[in-house]
Amino acid sequence: MSVSILVTGVGIAATSWSLGNYFARKQPDLAINAGVAGALDVSLSLGAVLQVVSERFGDLGVEEADGRFSDLFELSLLEPSEKPYINGLLYNPDAAESRFLPHVKGLTVSKVHGYEPSITAIRQKYPDAQVESMEGAAFFQACLLSGVPFLEIRSISNYVEPRNRDVWQLGLAIENLNRTLVEMMESLMVLRSLMV
Repeated sequence: MSVSILVTGVGIAATSWSLGNYFARKQPDLAINAGVAGALDVSLSLGAVLQVVSERFGDLGVEEADGRFSDLFELSLLEPSEKPYINGLLYNPDAAESRFLPHVKGLTVSKVHGYEPSITAIRQKYPDAQVESMEGAAFFQACLLSGVPFLEIRSISNYVEPRNRDVWQLGLAIENLNRTLVEMMESLMVLRSLMV
């Protein structure tokens, strides 16, 4: 078993370009997107490591004259069932088979939320979203369209609240994420040795 590490960079654009470039050259057996996330769902614990099983783009669309946000589906620029979307969401089709971590629903944004009125608005717009990242939906879309099996693993570094880096638990989130990734790799190596 060989493992390649690809540092895509921050955000949707960097992730899309990096994965498109990589997938054009190689077809991995499994892609894992690992990183930290903010919790929209305040019942999630800081430092918790979770598997994101669905994603959506949270700010791809237009701001209306009254301040409301309309996404591409509401603008009829994209059909909610147009591949790879199902009802406007991106789903990991293999998520049910991987229950080693708690499952959550992701929201991907270009600008993370840190201002109370915009936090309230995004929670009202997408009440099912539990975690916020800047790459997840781009990763899901690239993998789904390329036919690459995938997992998105996120560790909670902060709550999505008025921005205050002093209360973030970035060190704890990264430590827990790294430990989980090492355990995953060790488990995969054991499984592979049993199959040989």
